[in-house]
Amino acid sequence: MGDRHTWTAAPAAAERARSVLAAAWSCAVTASGVREELAGAHTVAEGGRVLLHLPEDSALAAAALCAPRGEVSTVLEFADVAPVPVRHRIRARLWLAGRLSREGGRVVLRPARVALRRPTGMAVVDLADYAAAEPDPLVAAEARLLTHLADAHPDAVERLTRLVDRDSLHGAVRVRPLAVDRHGLTLRIERARTHGDVRLTFHAPADDIAELTERMHVLLARASTATCPRALQRHRTDRDG
Repeated sequence: MGDRHTWTAAPAAAERARSVLAAAWSCAVTASGVREELAGAHTVAEGGRVLLHLPEDSALAAAALCAPRGEVSTVLEFADVAPVPVRHRIRARLWLAGRLSREGGRVVLRPARVALRRPTGMAVVDLADYAAAEPDPLVAAEARLLTHLADAHPDAVERLTRLVDRDSLHGAVRVRPLAVDRHGLTLRIERARTHGDVRLTFHAPADDIAELTERMHVLLARASTATCPRALQRHRTDRDG
């Protein structure tokens, strides 16, 4: 449960990297001057090793087979895409660099360098931290949870904006749920030409759906006692008029 983890306001870089890797369905692979886009072709093994299931006619498979010592320098790129339609849906990009080798008929990448780019900037992830980290426990359910919140409970999203600093809502034309993890919920605030993100932190980590439901109820209860931001009031009046 939540008590077995150290509580923080947001995922550490290593945890975020493993979450991006766990959720991604596709990746771009670059090796020996060859770049291929693969879908549904990778799995993650212990320590964050990546197993690639390459088509028989793949140029990458041939490069790995013909490389000296059976290894070839490789970069894998993964994109983390928001499940809810928003501007600039790429929430993060992850790069894993290392040597691609064949092991028992499989092609394996053991990362020698891990880099993660988020809106806050680029970070080089410590390899030991990356190997020891686990994906966020909600990562497999995040897309379903966010789309349900956006489509079925827009009133709840609007209520949650009462917890947002009023300056952050200045000029807002739309607010959408952007991300959720065990540490909190992130909202995307869109303006006419710009956008920004705000994070609503849970009072304790949520390690499963039941705990997330309780954390969301706490946020909504807090929001119910707060006043409606003037910026959003003006937007609602203009929209309804």
